[in-house]
Amino acid sequence: MPRKPRRDTVTYQLKHDRKVVYIGTTTDPVGREHKHRAEGKRFTKLVVTSRSMTEDGAKKKRIEQLEAYRRSHNGKNPKYNKD
Repeated sequence: MPRKPRRDTVTYQLKHDRKVVYIGTTTDPVGREHKHRAEGKRFTKLVVTSRSMTEDGAKKKRIEQLEAYRRSHNGKNPKYNKD
């Protein structure tokens, strides 16, 4: 019997006040927040924006969220997203 894919990944946004500065995925929001701070990213909070899902599902959701962001920001990414 094939193993069920693990549903342990969420999408999240880093926000500086009300402005979205990064959109990403993680299995560990608290650890990821600490890593972003250690990398020098400036933000006021990390907000989980999805339920737990498979890694592939979360990656697709992140792409959708980035596309929606670009549509409302003249084609630009959030400050720290390079893709």
